[in-house]
Amino acid sequence: MNKVVLMGRLTKDPDLRYTSGNNTAVASFSIAVNRRATAKEGQPQADFINIVAWNKTAEFCGKYFTKGMQVAIVGRLQTRTWDDNEGKRHYVTEVVADETYFADSKRSGEAGGGSPAPRTYTENPASSGDGFYPMDEDDELPF
Repeated sequence: MNKVVLMGRLTKDPDLRYTSGNNTAVASFSIAVNRRATAKEGQPQADFINIVAWNKTAEFCGKYFTKGMQVAIVGRLQTRTWDDNEGKRHYVTEVVADETYFADSKRSGEAGGGSPAPRTYTENPASSGDGFYPMDEDDELPF
């Protein structure tokens, strides 16, 4: 069985391209995956894993993933080789992403291009503006 599950932060924005033959979308990027730190090491270490996504998954990554974002990747490990123009053989190990997920909580200010508007309660003019309403001490609680 060849299945890989990773969670890490993008080291740069994904590079979205299209193949010349059949115009298939392909996105490539890398994520930094932290290792567990031991008491001796102190600082956590990271592995930098190359990821490749194809078709709709590639378009999703190219559109929504940005540098620094924490993501989860489910896929398979793949090794491949190629010869460059000088005849030198190159070896690459990468993860082919089948599923991609957001793993970060949404930071304030990401949606809508600005910080979210504060909530205001204007239904009751007696409201203090902080969401609490004054109560007389002799009022009974409804529960």
